[in-house]
Amino acid sequence: MAGTAGKVGLVFVSHSSLIADGLVQLAAQMAGGTTLVAAGGTDDGGIGTSFDKVSAAIIEADSGSGVVVLCDLGSAILTAETALDFLDDEVRARVRIADAPLVEGGVAAAVAAESGAELDAVVAAAQTAIGDNPELVVPGAEAGSPVDAAGAPDVGDAPRTPSRTVTIVNKDGLHARPAAEFVKLASTFPVKVTVNGKDAKSLLGIMSMGLVKGATVELASADPAGAEAVDALAALIESGFGEA
Repeated sequence: MAGTAGKVGLVFVSHSSLIADGLVQLAAQMAGGTTLVAAGGTDDGGIGTSFDKVSAAIIEADSGSGVVVLCDLGSAILTAETALDFLDDEVRARVRIADAPLVEGGVAAAVAAESGAELDAVVAAAQTAIGDNPELVVPGAEAGSPVDAAGAPDVGDAPRTPSRTVTIVNKDGLHARPAAEFVKLASTFPVKVTVNGKDAKSLLGIMSMGLVKGATVELASADPAGAEAVDALAALIESGFGEA
């Protein structure tokens, strides 16, 4: 069995070998310990997809923890689905084709896999690239929660929740590598932490803010037990990710 033991592997299926190879190179900057396999182009190097390449890539990426396949165009999905049909039942059961953009979804999935996320969580990370926003809910206003006339939840004597305000100090800000490092650290904590309102475990959410050197960010958790996570993430930002 190939792949990286204990980690979900990724396969990038593109009509262009250059795109697939380039995505492996890009994702490897943030997920160097994860098996990333390119399956781009036809068998003779042309534009298109190859059943044999995709099948071999899935086997290469499989460590037993699962494989997530991302594709660029519709016919690439058909090729991947056909490859799945010919796998052994045991292997097929741990392979997922993610409905997500190839590049953005691939990078997000790679970071999730690198953090040790399980198969379904890696698929979910890829799907964050689709761009659909969850329904906005007033914190604490779930079914059965009392909300006052102004729309604010009645928190009563609820414990205070942790927050920290820090400044980005590394010269290039939260570009791909430090953003991935930040998300991987956030993913080690069971609590949810936000960065200027964005989920700290969402690579694409963090990168979309364009946080440059000198930018101020607020780290917060609605969970009173989130102080350790907030402090650890604040310390990472203040360290400059080794780039300051």
